[in-house]
Amino acid sequence: MVRSMTGYGRGEQNFDGFRVTVELKSVNNRYLDCTVKLPRSYIFAEDAIRSLVQRRVSRGKVDVLVTIANESDAATVVKVNEPLARGYLQAMKTLSALEPEVVSLRVSSIDLGRFPDVLTVEKQEDDLDVVRERLLAVTELAVADFTAMREREGAKLREDILQRAATVEQLVQKVEERSPQTVAEYRNKLYTRLQEVLQSTQIDQNRILTEAAIYADKVAVDEETVRLHSHIAQLRELLEGDGAVGRKLDFLLQEFNREANTIGSKCTDLDITRVVLDIKAELEKIREQIQNLE
Repeated sequence: MVRSMTGYGRGEQNFDGFRVTVELKSVNNRYLDCTVKLPRSYIFAEDAIRSLVQRRVSRGKVDVLVTIANESDAATVVKVNEPLARGYLQAMKTLSALEPEVVSLRVSSIDLGRFPDVLTVEKQEDDLDVVRERLLAVTELAVADFTAMREREGAKLREDILQRAATVEQLVQKVEERSPQTVAEYRNKLYTRLQEVLQSTQIDQNRILTEAAIYADKVAVDEETVRLHSHIAQLRELLEGDGAVGRKLDFLLQEFNREANTIGSKCTDLDITRVVLDIKAELEKIREQIQNLE
C-alpha cells in the first residue's frame, strides 16, 4: 500500500510510575531525515529510536518527540548524611560549652535538616537496557499510529492519481483517433491547392500520394502513444504495489512528459495540440500528488 510522506502518530504507556509519550510527525522531503528529541538523561536511547524509525520509514523529514513524566516518588530517594549530621551536633555542643552562661542549646531534627548537605535527594539507578526497551515499545506504538495515518492519506492520493491517469488514457485515445484524419485532410488540401495552381493541367496522383506519405511519416505519433499506454500500465502497477514508490513514479512522470512533448512538436494540427495541452495539464497534477508519496 502506498503511503503519504506527511503524517502524525502518537504512542503512550505507563511504566512503574512513569508515563512515556512518543510523538511522530513528518513533512515532505527528498530523502529520510529523522530527528529525535529526548530528555537529557535518556539520550542514550536516541540511536535505537532513530534506527527503529528508519526501518519503518523510507522518505520524509520525521521529527520524533519523547516526553517522560514521573508520576510517583518511587524513582527518588532522600538520604541522611549521618556522619555530617553528628558533626553538626557535636559542633553545636562545643559552641554551647564555650559560653557557660548561655542556656543549653537545643536543636530539632527540622533545624538540623536545614544545614547544608545533611539531606540529599538521589535518583534511583535505572537499568538502561530495560529503559531502552520500554522507550522502543512506546515508539513502536507511535510508529504504528503514524503509519496508519500515512496509509489513509496514501489511499486518497492513489485514488486521485488513478483517476487522472484514466483521463490521460482517454486523451491519448483521442490523439490516436485524430492522427490518421490529419493525414487525409493534408492530402485533400494538397490536391485542392495543386488544382488551383495547375488548373487545367493534369495532376499527378502518384505525387499526391507520395507527399501525403512523407507527411504521414513526419507526423506519425504511433510510437509515442504506444509508450504512453505502457507508462500508464506501469503507473497502475506501481500504485498497486507496496513500499516506497514516490521516486519511481517521479521518474516515470518525466517519461510521460517526454512523450507528450514529442507528440506536441510533431503535430501541427490544432485539435491534437489542444489534446496535448490537456494531457500535460493532467500530468502536472499527477506530478504534484506524487511529490507527497513516500
